Formats: sequence, structure tokens, C-alpha cells
Amino acid sequence: MKKNIKTIIMIAIIVGALSGAVTTLLINNIKTSDSRLFEDYYATETKIHVSPHHIRKAMDKGESDFIIVDLRSAEEYEKEHIIGAINIPAYKTPDKSAYSDVERIVNSFSKLPQNKDIIVYCYSIPCMTGRKIGNMLAEHDIYVQQLGIGWNEWRYYWNLWNHEHEWELTNVEDYIYSGSEPGIPIINVNSEVCDIKGDFGC
Repeated sequence: MKKNIKTIIMIAIIVGALSGAVTTLLINNIKTSDSRLFEDYYATETKIHVSPHHIRKAMDKGESDFIIVDLRSAEEYEKEHIIGAINIPAYKTPDKSAYSDVERIVNSFSKLPQNKDIIVYCYSIPCMTGRKIGNMLAEHDIYVQQLGIGWNEWRYYWNLWNHEHEWELTNVEDYIYSGSEPGIPIINVNSEVCDIKGDFGC
């Protein structure tokens, strides 16, 4: 009888220890899984989304290591667009998409210089056009970044995303262009040059 009690206690201790070890392992795996989700999310966000403030500052400094692509219709592009942006329309007209025109869109992007960051924008922050075209291009091994805002925010909400102390130093009219050509950004001598380099730069 005493042997049976000792055996039962020993089995209970072993089962308890194993249960504890398995529970600890599961909790650690869940924490590791959550950590990876956070890491993957932020790595993706910072790789794909480009700060409009950064782009505006880069224009002020005359940098040319990126190409901005306006995905709106040619009609909308010619009316007004971000200065320096080229047009690869994902819309035939302001009301009719051209998403099915895959060959034209992919061929147009494939001809862009591969040594520059390609940054697309469409109508507004929630607009899905940039995401859909980005997905289309990724399926053809072409990778583009997304401007963190769309045309509406760039044109009509300038103070929303520029720093408050810059509101008096910048004018949205200097950063838009009309016509079928991209236009050339003007060096802005009043712009404060961001001296932070690398991933944490402006």
C-alpha cells in the first residue's frame, strides 16, 4: 500500500513537472509568436510606407534618389499633381479604373530606373488603388513603396502632416504642378535640413 502511494505521488510529481514545462513552453511560444507579429508589422510598415514630410524635405534639398508615381487618371494628373511625379494611370477616367490593364501598368513600371525608390500615391490615405497596384506589381517581382498620404492630403491638408513650425516656411503651391510633364521641385533655401540620418531620419 505504501509502495502504491509512493508510486502515485511520484507519477503526480512527474506529470505536474511535465505539465508545467509544457505550459511554460506554450506561453513562451505565444510570446515569441506575438513578438514576431510586432516585428514583422513594423518592419513592413517602415519598408513600404514613406513619410510625405521626408519626401517634401528631400525635394527641398534637391535629392533625386526616388521617383514618385501618380496613379490617378491622366486627366486628373494634368490638372494638378505632386511636383516631380510621373503618371502611370490606374484609372482611364476619374470614374473608371484601369486595373485590368495589367500588361501596360507592369511594363510601364518595369521601365523605371531600378536604382531609385519607386513611391506611388493615389487619391487619399484610405484609397486602395496604391495597394492594389502594389500587389499587382509584386506578383511580377516589381516592388514599390507607398506615400503615406494621397493627393487630397498633399493638396488640401498641407498643415496636417507638415510640422507646425514649417507652416509659415512652406507653401503647398510650391509643391504642386499642372500639365502633362512632371515639373521640377524647387530647392527651398528656407527649409530646415534634417540632420538625422538612417532609419530615423525625417
